[in-house]
Amino acid sequence: MKKELGIFVLLVLLCIVVSIINPRFLTATNLQNMGRLIGAFGIVSIGLGLVIITGGIELSVGSAMALLGVILSMMLTEWHLASILALIACLGLTMGLSLLHGWLITGMKIQPFIVTLCGLLFYRGVARFITNDETKGFGNAAGMESLQNLAIGNLFGIPTPFVILLVLSLVMWVLIHRSIYGRYLFAVGNNEDAARYLGINARLMIASAYIVCGALTGAAAVIFAFYTNSVSPSSHGNFFELYGIAAAVLGGCSLRGGEGSVIGILLG
Repeated sequence: MKKELGIFVLLVLLCIVVSIINPRFLTATNLQNMGRLIGAFGIVSIGLGLVIITGGIELSVGSAMALLGVILSMMLTEWHLASILALIACLGLTMGLSLLHGWLITGMKIQPFIVTLCGLLFYRGVARFITNDETKGFGNAAGMESLQNLAIGNLFGIPTPFVILLVLSLVMWVLIHRSIYGRYLFAVGNNEDAARYLGINARLMIASAYIVCGALTGAAAVIFAFYTNSVSPSSHGNFFELYGIAAAVLGGCSLRGGEGSVIGILLG
């Protein structure tokens, strides 16, 4: 709890200093925009934090968002799929890719850094190939209002992405800190061999962390795509994985595994 308290104090001091330097920092418009971005990046950060707790790493998040963004645009504007089907397809695709990562890491014993670095390069290449390197978008988003509201809408005056982040954070807090699943995750992250001798299916736990991270990445990809309203396959999502990893590490997640908290990641 000391780590969380320390980062909270730093956050408050940072906000005070910035508001003194630029009073517009505390304007309603700026706070609304920050709330949307914090919500979207926070969703990604929680997923990355889960992977880091197991001692792994996920570097392909930004490129996966670019790929999902262009596919989402094509499904809605060119293939004319219903919004709910497009959303389910995006989540299913990113969870499938994450399942592949988990299998390569646990089954084929390839280092997470190598697997996800290849994903970082490959997914962006695929996004550029299927679009002929052209920017995709949603125009005026006619008929897509339900998905658009996830990115730019408000709920009781609070940006919808921030509300989604709070709900997901509560769910993940219970999952990680108040369930056997969470205890197993920390055990695997602390010492995978010891966890395996205790009867924990370490491979399943690691793979599941990547799948959950993929699901959260898919949700954030939809929010970012509609927030920008256009997706450039060559630049969309650049360095997003680094922002998420930085938030998780600042919040107390150890890159060696076995440490971390949802509250810390949120503050990060």
